Amino acid sequence: MRSTPIAYLFWCFGLIGVCGIQRFYTGRYWTGALWLLTVGLLGIGQIIDLFLIPGMVREANLERRVDYLEARRG
Repeated sequence: MRSTPIAYLFWCFGLIGVCGIQRFYTGRYWTGALWLLTVGLLGIGQIIDLFLIPGMVREANLERRVDYLEARRG
């Protein structure tokens, strides 16, 4: 299970120039790479992520649960 406080900790790495780690953590690999290459879309994306992180973590956890239940069922 993914944790919102851990995602915010990864978000803080953006303050030292390593942006997008929180997106990799929540399974958003393409946008995570984009954030890394563009320094969090010049900081704007990092600020937006400040508000989107709880939803991204919730969605990542839901997807993991669904995958687990489908694997268990099939």
